[in-house]
Amino acid sequence: MTSLPKPGLKKLGLVTDLDICVGCHACAVSCKEWNTSGHSAPLTDINPYGKDPNGVWFNRVHVYETDDGKNTRTVNFPRSCLHCEQPACVTVCPTGASYKREEDGIVLVDADKCIGCQLCSWACPYGAREYDVDDGVMKKCTLCIDRIYNENLEESQRQPACVMACPTKARHFGDLGDPDSDISKLVKRRAGFDLMPESGYQPVNKYLPPRPRKDQTGTTGAPDHLEAPKSGDAGNSFLRWLDQALSR
Repeated sequence: MTSLPKPGLKKLGLVTDLDICVGCHACAVSCKEWNTSGHSAPLTDINPYGKDPNGVWFNRVHVYETDDGKNTRTVNFPRSCLHCEQPACVTVCPTGASYKREEDGIVLVDADKCIGCQLCSWACPYGAREYDVDDGVMKKCTLCIDRIYNENLEESQRQPACVMACPTKARHFGDLGDPDSDISKLVKRRAGFDLMPESGYQPVNKYLPPRPRKDQTGTTGAPDHLEAPKSGDAGNSFLRWLDQALSR
């Protein structure tokens, strides 16, 4: 089994704002486009133009309808690898193919060592592992490691493809191990939360909860004002509902 490195100070990751994600799938498509020719290339597609298309996608967007008894709302929920601090996908790997980098906390797969046993996918509670049937190996989000460290790109372009493509700026990238970084301050300000914290895997990636709507309507007859959450209100009704939905 594979051991984890000592925890490092640098923890690169993503923060997704569920309040403004519109579910356009730009993150998923841009991720597919970049990684099809990137670090984990190619990403196999099966019957892409048929009635039952399938394939390898590192980003997937789920859509939920919530109902608190008074109001309903649509929540778009992007999901990819969370680059956990205690990733079971790494510790169950029998060959060392799945590993966590000490220098920045990114979790990767060494395709040359992977035997396709899929133990990592069974260990991941987030469903973030993808089995490429053509290559016979597991693949996953790399945080666009071949992009964020690419010195041939302008510094402003050295971000994951999903972040660059998001039209509403609902995705953010940075060092979540630095409490003074912009992304860490954003998480603190907006009461960002871990996905399924009870698993104990300590995901680096965070989510910002939807802000509760006030019960006032505009000329359209729909709620038109968003109220910022109270400090520390990560345990609101939406998060409790989300935890139940993902735990089924």
